[in-house]
Amino acid sequence: MEEEAGNGGSRKRMKPSDEEGKGDSRDGMSLDTTENEETETKLVASDEMELNIAQILDKIESFTQTVSNLLDTGKTMFKELSNEFEERLIMIHKEYVEKWQEEIKELRLLDASNEETTSLLHNARFLIQNPNIEP
Repeated sequence: MEEEAGNGGSRKRMKPSDEEGKGDSRDGMSLDTTENEETETKLVASDEMELNIAQILDKIESFTQTVSNLLDTGKTMFKELSNEFEERLIMIHKEYVEKWQEEIKELRLLDASNEETTSLLHNARFLIQNPNIEP
């Protein structure tokens, strides 16, 4: 019973315990050899497992760093793109406003010219209708 408790109560490790019991029935020397081999196997497996875990952790760290770099690069690219977009949009707005202001100027000039022409026509009509009045 003590041997089973020494295995940590893990069900996966019970089969080696059963084999140790068989080795115990042969002689005491066989039991010690089996325990030493099992301990060496656990250490080797444990070292190998630790190496595998360390490699996975390195992969996680490397991937995390890659993602972080991509995020930083993406943020920089989007910021630059956003600045370029903003500058271009402001430039387009400025161009349209200048164009429309020029159109307004031309319309005002046209309106002033039309007003002047209307005034001349009005005066001419008045003179035609009233030939007796001399200027």
